[in-house]
Amino acid sequence: MTQRFELIVEDGNIRLDRYVSERCDISRSRAQKLIGEGYVTVDGQLAKAGQRLNPGSEVLALIPPPSLPPSLAPEDIPLRIIYQDNDLLVVDKPAGITVHPAPGHPSHILVNAILAYCPDLAGIGGSLRPGIVHRLDKDTSGLMMIAKNDVAQTSLSHQLKNRTVIKKYLALVCGHLSPKQGAIEAPIGRHPRDRKRMAVVSTGREARTQYQAIKYLGDYTLVQVQPETGRTHQIRVHFSAIGHPLYGDPVYGKKSPLLGRQFLHAHYLGFRLPPNGEFVEFGSELPAELETVLEHISGG
Repeated sequence: MTQRFELIVEDGNIRLDRYVSERCDISRSRAQKLIGEGYVTVDGQLAKAGQRLNPGSEVLALIPPPSLPPSLAPEDIPLRIIYQDNDLLVVDKPAGITVHPAPGHPSHILVNAILAYCPDLAGIGGSLRPGIVHRLDKDTSGLMMIAKNDVAQTSLSHQLKNRTVIKKYLALVCGHLSPKQGAIEAPIGRHPRDRKRMAVVSTGREARTQYQAIKYLGDYTLVQVQPETGRTHQIRVHFSAIGHPLYGDPVYGKKSPLLGRQFLHAHYLGFRLPPNGEFVEFGSELPAELETVLEHISGG
């Protein structure tokens, strides 16, 4: 489905391609391609990628679905199913597996495993992301919900859009977090110099993350995190921005000899079942490699 973005420029003197990339959460190169093909207008007129925008200008961007890869093939990849009914699955995704096709990850991903388990999902939500209504980073573990039919896809997508799905994570952050409870509010967009990273930028999209420190462990804090919005890398970017990057995060913090990924686990998921609206809750224990890190820094 083509996405429609009607935007009013607040800060001027920014290139159109960069503005579209940041506000529509697409790569700079794709923004340039779409501008060149006439999918973007400024004040009702076709424009060039390098055009500088003025405050108050109206930008209309139509973002069509990305080109689809060859049909995703089912693969016999183990899945940990937490719950299932006729409408959806709740799976506990391990770290190290990508959710859907991405550059460098065309196969051996979560959707391949899902299609092997539920072949009928091939037409749900489009062939690029069958049944996928939200995602976790490759190296983040934990709970995800997968739609089995179009009714469930619509219901779960609406709940996510309306922010009624409750997602809670356990994270280990560097330093002693203070205050112990609070919220981080800072807009997130593409990093101005590295498109593979996200950053807190004034032109980014609204992002809010609630947190509650659970306990201090040596020079670290174990924290429960509840993002209210769903921006790319939101938790990792927000905690790095306030000087408390996630333990082991190679992109926004620094690598750890004990752990080959960031310490982040989606341990709680609460939402309403389609179609009856019953509220359900699911939990997931910390994976063994994360428990090992806690034992090590606690001196156990």
